[in-house]
Amino acid sequence: MTSQMKSKAEGNVLVLEREFNASKSVLFKAFSEEEHLKKWWGPRGWMLTLCDLDFRVNGVWHYCMKCVDEEQGEFFGFESWGKGVYQEIIEDEKIVYIDYFSDAEGNEAEGMPSTLCTLLFEEIDGKTKLISTSEYASPEALNSVLEMGVEDGMKETWDRLGEYLDSIKK
Repeated sequence: MTSQMKSKAEGNVLVLEREFNASKSVLFKAFSEEEHLKKWWGPRGWMLTLCDLDFRVNGVWHYCMKCVDEEQGEFFGFESWGKGVYQEIIEDEKIVYIDYFSDAEGNEAEGMPSTLCTLLFEEIDGKTKLISTSEYASPEALNSVLEMGVEDGMKETWDRLGEYLDSIKK
């Protein structure tokens, strides 16, 4: 069983931490390979209908999350497009990318905050602590994504990641 996500928002930075029952290399692959991302990315009731990944520095990850859960009412059928542009990659250690809200063509959504995301992978006794640091242009930009429910969305996403990692170990 994986541990709970820890969350801390301060100024324009959101830090999320969680320990996963997997090695650094397995957890890193879950973030760097399309076939893995498609299985767990997004909150419960959402699935990736597009996952176009060019995992290299200056490469782009363009994706679409679609709500497929009728229980989510007005969100059912809703699509959320995103684009990540990789800035730094250190195998099994670190991924840095800028995350944007986008449209279906990959154009950045105007008026929506972008995020400088840093993922650090720290192995501890065969498990891996994932530390995600998200830096926004301003405290107001961070507050806007907090109001959109980014913490709950990431908790559900990481819950799905933990379940996925457990399922591939068998």
